Amino acid sequence: MAGTGADLITPLISSQPSDQPELILTVDDRPGFESFSDHCSSNGTKSDHTQPESDNPFEFLGSAGFSVPGTPTVDPFRNNTPKIDGFYEWFKILVCVPIAAIRLVLFGLCLLVGYLATKFALQGWKDKQNPMPKWRCRVMWVTRICSRCILFSFGYHWIKRRGRPASRETAPIVVSNHVSYVEPIFFFYELFPTIVASESHDSLPFVGTIIRAMQKKASCERYPRVLLFPEGTTTNGRVIISFQLGAFIPGYPIQPVVVRYPHIHFDQSWGHISLGRLMFRMFTQFHNFMEVEYLPVISPLENKKENAVHFAKRTSHAIATALNVVQTSHSYGDLMLLTRASQSKQEKPSSYMVEMARVESSFHLSTLEAVDFLDTFLSMNPDPSGCVKIHDFFRVLRLKPCYLSEKIFGFIDVDKSGRVTFKQFLFGSAHVMKQPLFRQACELAFAECDSDGDLYISEQELGDSIRPVIPDLNEDEWQLQIQEMFNLFDTDKDGRVSKDDFSNCLRRHPLLIALFSPSLLHNA
Repeated sequence: MAGTGADLITPLISSQPSDQPELILTVDDRPGFESFSDHCSSNGTKSDHTQPESDNPFEFLGSAGFSVPGTPTVDPFRNNTPKIDGFYEWFKILVCVPIAAIRLVLFGLCLLVGYLATKFALQGWKDKQNPMPKWRCRVMWVTRICSRCILFSFGYHWIKRRGRPASRETAPIVVSNHVSYVEPIFFFYELFPTIVASESHDSLPFVGTIIRAMQKKASCERYPRVLLFPEGTTTNGRVIISFQLGAFIPGYPIQPVVVRYPHIHFDQSWGHISLGRLMFRMFTQFHNFMEVEYLPVISPLENKKENAVHFAKRTSHAIATALNVVQTSHSYGDLMLLTRASQSKQEKPSSYMVEMARVESSFHLSTLEAVDFLDTFLSMNPDPSGCVKIHDFFRVLRLKPCYLSEKIFGFIDVDKSGRVTFKQFLFGSAHVMKQPLFRQACELAFAECDSDGDLYISEQELGDSIRPVIPDLNEDEWQLQIQEMFNLFDTDKDGRVSKDDFSNCLRRHPLLIALFSPSLLHNA
């Protein structure tokens, strides 16, 4: 099972030898060679080819290997009832079809009235630097009543509440777990706050209009309280994923709120399920249960300066404890990975989640970069279990079977099974990119390849540079190999490799920097 909130800030790999001080001398015409040489020497890596070679092909960067944490079995985005199963559910749907038609009419009517009321309240209002005038707020009450009617049309005839909302003066910020699109509608009716939600919500009709109508002000008491969903996306409510820090950076007291949807036959969470299907299931239920509990206000610690990370951890722990669920290091980035894997028809898309909050904390790798690595991994044709074999790994990275390429694969195959998972591929690639000498090695490798100094690498120059690491090929095989490798580096397809092309390729495929290690170590 995944770790607690501590996983968000605990590094996964120990301090590397590359953290030692380095002496940088500019002696060569190409700055940087001396610092690279000093670093290699300090780590026991010499250019003397009689030295025994390490199984780590990235030792010349300062890498001492990496570890991959276990994959949690929980899927925080999985809806437990994506399909209609059982006689009772089909019977209930058939009985509720006439009721659903009436609910749909009520929903549409409330949507229209609320939309028109909101538009009227905002019409001509240009002074957005000040609070909404009272008469406009009174008009917005029409929209608030329509919000409650919309919840009624969805089957939330009554909503159980525990505790009380704190006053705006006591807690200017409210945070809640996020399970469905229902919560923004409920809180708009209940609290009339500024709602800060994900961009996907902002595109929804009515809900998006509500969000844009609110003012994002927490410091001034004249403005409404601010409501945030710090998880950044919806989950199935059975875990608490990592919190984003936006609500905690200002350092104001916060009131946590937990929302529950007790159910037996119909999971109301907006997980990996379409909005249309979820709405249909809601319309065809006799009643949908919803519970809202207001927890005690959490204030920043006064006896010491509390950073936003620790404040967020205390708040997420309070919510997880109230819900009696575990905390994981998943984030919205995992949902993006899950979605991309599903779109590519992977048999087990949940196996491609990596707990992105942990990855971002340990490797400073963005979600978009992780998605790019996933695209590369998916092009390797993973098997139904989500693993890639060595020949597909070679094919995508344009490698030929040889001692070095097998060491590269063995480096990320941490459990030595002959197959690698996406998590191993991602952690290994990110680990290499994180090494302090990675960027310098890329620059020096380009300088080594650019033998004529024209700031571009030709196919011949690239071949001359990597020829020592790819032996045992006849001339025809070698020409095909270098042509494929050159096309991989020529990212803009202009027939030559610029420095930007070279760097971009190595950022997308950082494991390929090992191909240039002999020439770099020779000049170190």
